[in-house]
Amino acid sequence: MAKTPDYTKTFQDMMGNFPIDTSSVQEALKSQNALGEKLARVALAAAERSTEISAQWAKDTIARMGELAAVKQEPSDYAKSFSDFASSSAEVAAEHMAAYAEVAKKVQMDTVDLMLTAGKDVAAEARNVTESAVRDTQAAVKKATSTATSAAK
Repeated sequence: MAKTPDYTKTFQDMMGNFPIDTSSVQEALKSQNALGEKLARVALAAAERSTEISAQWAKDTIARMGELAAVKQEPSDYAKSFSDFASSSAEVAAEHMAAYAEVAKKVQMDTVDLMLTAGKDVAAEARNVTESAVRDTQAAVKKATSTATSAAK
């Protein structure tokens, strides 16, 4: 009866000749974490500024509402007070919405800048990893070929 050859040792030797470098994975994780941190900073800065805008808007509205609550001598003064409140509220709303738009614009510009920078970094890193892998693979192939050639003799 024929015995099936055991290829375990051969495959172990072959895989041992092809080194696996995990440093590229570690570097990719570090880069990803750094990008995440930068994006979080952008988001937190935007949230902080938006909160400041909202707080100022609320303070302004509350201050103007005090004028509405004041007792007036003539009924027409109430109408004028409401009209003034509505006009000033519309003006302040436009100012605050413009401030929100500036925050959104800054977030967008910062995010695009970060993503472009990250893309360039990833491309450069991928090129370096590929070149390194090609060199390592070529060296391993030469070594495996010379080992197989000497074993065949």
